[in-house]
Amino acid sequence: MRTAVLVEPTEFQLQDRERPEPGPDDVLVAIRDVGICGSDIHYYEHGRIGDYVVDEPLVLGHESAGEVVETGENVTGITPGNRVTLEPGVPCRRCPHCKRGDYHLCEDVVFMATPPHDGSFVEYVTWPADFAYELPETVSSIEGALCEPLSVGIHACRRGDVGAGDTVLVTGGGPIGLMIVEAARAAGATNVIVTDVVPGKLGFARERGVDLAVNVTETDLEAAINEYTDGLGADVVIEASGAPPSIRSTLDVVRRGGTVVLVGLASEATVPIDVLELIDNEIDVHGSFRYKNTYDVAIDLLTDGAVDVEGIVDFQLPLDAIDDAFQRAIDPDVVKGMITIGK
Repeated sequence: MRTAVLVEPTEFQLQDRERPEPGPDDVLVAIRDVGICGSDIHYYEHGRIGDYVVDEPLVLGHESAGEVVETGENVTGITPGNRVTLEPGVPCRRCPHCKRGDYHLCEDVVFMATPPHDGSFVEYVTWPADFAYELPETVSSIEGALCEPLSVGIHACRRGDVGAGDTVLVTGGGPIGLMIVEAARAAGATNVIVTDVVPGKLGFARERGVDLAVNVTETDLEAAINEYTDGLGADVVIEASGAPPSIRSTLDVVRRGGTVVLVGLASEATVPIDVLELIDNEIDVHGSFRYKNTYDVAIDLLTDGAVDVEGIVDFQLPLDAIDDAFQRAIDPDVVKGMITIGK
């Protein structure tokens, strides 16, 4: 089977590997669509993300959907021919985090495309059936693959307790930021604001119906939010860029008693914040790491037409053109690229 392998930073090799066989609790999936994630791009360019280092050839890709071609002997409820999306993190299911329901915090999780675990830029993947979710006919395999970034948005909004009537500020207009916008709208937010530094992304966010788009290189964000909210501030601020100045600004634009959710991974592990401001304004600050129990919700939202994920896709290229795809995905104006396989 054709497999795109990152062998060095910025260098893929197309290799022929043996097709895997499903274990008794697994499904064998013919991959159809895979999204190019920011983490994939980071591994491609730098060969590492923090402590995760690509020191052996690695298959990238973790936003994936395809068709089941074979099932293990213990698998029920999924049959060959079903189209599925794959949740890319499989926890140990035994540790205290898993047992309390926080399986996304499992320290022994096997996560696609995170060294040393291979991902889904490949023709076939075996995966535990428990983490394969059937797609209804009305949901495309591209939408199925994008259940992964949508799940990040759903979890972030849950962490921020986004609800009806909220004003939500999302800092960062990339794919995760736009998925947070979709999830916030679905949760009932009535005013959604997006910031970025790339004019094209802000224009795209406006086209997708955000209430306010702010270029923070040209406009003072605190002044803009004060004007928009009559000096109150946003109910929930969800930081999705990872930029230290953006992280620091969250306390300036959230209302007293409001909530800040940190999603974007900063290049610096330590970002100074004003603790006295946190205390005086009684601001809740939450980290948001991946997601848990979101895939069924994501599929339901897609089935109901409550969110638009396919609209963020800028281009689709075949597996053979993966180098070109990643070069295009690096462009700051590009929101989302997809790799198509086996079509």
